[in-house]
Amino acid sequence: MGLFYLIMLKIAFHPIYKHPLPEGHRFPMEKYDLLPKQLLHEGTCEEENFFQPEIREENETYILSVHTSAYVKELYNLSIDPRKARKIGFPLSSALVERERVITDGTIRACNYALEHGVAMNIAGGTHHAYSDHGEAFCMLNDQAIGAQYLLQNKLARKILIVDLDVHQGNGTAEIFRNEDRVFTFSMHGKSNYPFKKERSDLDLPMENDCGDEEYLKALKSTLPNLIDRVKPDFIFFLSGVDILSTDKLGKLGCSVEGCKRRDEFVFEQCLYRQIPVEVSMGGGYSKDLKTIIDAHANTYRTAQYMYF
Repeated sequence: MGLFYLIMLKIAFHPIYKHPLPEGHRFPMEKYDLLPKQLLHEGTCEEENFFQPEIREENETYILSVHTSAYVKELYNLSIDPRKARKIGFPLSSALVERERVITDGTIRACNYALEHGVAMNIAGGTHHAYSDHGEAFCMLNDQAIGAQYLLQNKLARKILIVDLDVHQGNGTAEIFRNEDRVFTFSMHGKSNYPFKKERSDLDLPMENDCGDEEYLKALKSTLPNLIDRVKPDFIFFLSGVDILSTDKLGKLGCSVEGCKRRDEFVFEQCLYRQIPVEVSMGGGYSKDLKTIIDAHANTYRTAQYMYF
């Protein structure tokens, strides 16, 4: 693959990403508002780095190639069975569904920017617990799976690797691509974390509780380069969850903010060295201190900006 046109880091963001939730809800929705502000404040990014996604009817083709028509219809009509809706974890509303569709457009458009610039990012996304026929764990439409279908259907990629480094296994993504040879799913996650009934990814790398930075990075470094060389993808999706931190309320891996940054550096290094475009969606982060979440997520952008531009 030839050299990328290194113009600028493009980032999908829309104010709808920060969706109002009931007081005391455990999901840190504020991060979607604070993260772009932090990147602007510190000078990592300028306004022109950001683009605003929207709801596009042409995306329905790719959404329906990932999710069943029955599920999409129920989701859009807000007619999901209450028991199934509770598994999603958010109060279901038309605004919430609009948010999901906007996030999906952000990832699809970030794919195009990644093809041109080498890397592009979405402030939200990483909704890897969304299955083909239902949503769960704060995920309703699987943005990176939809992005992969967009690339395949438009012949923009022939072989795709999904590198899911959220602390939770990408169970929905694994189910969606169970019988799709053109997409290889790799999930490195907490062995004892949700989901407690795991799906089978093409490659799962479960980590023990409190493994810490060195064990985590050793496992990643001994796996990812060989995997990329074996799969030979021409596009990579990176789910950069920061719930691997020791401070995370829903994660148990015991990594530091610096270790998380070193993880991101290594993933970008592998992509850049091989000139493979990469789209990055943020995934989870549930540390008690919101500042910790923002700093860890911001490191992903700082690292991309430094390494690529």
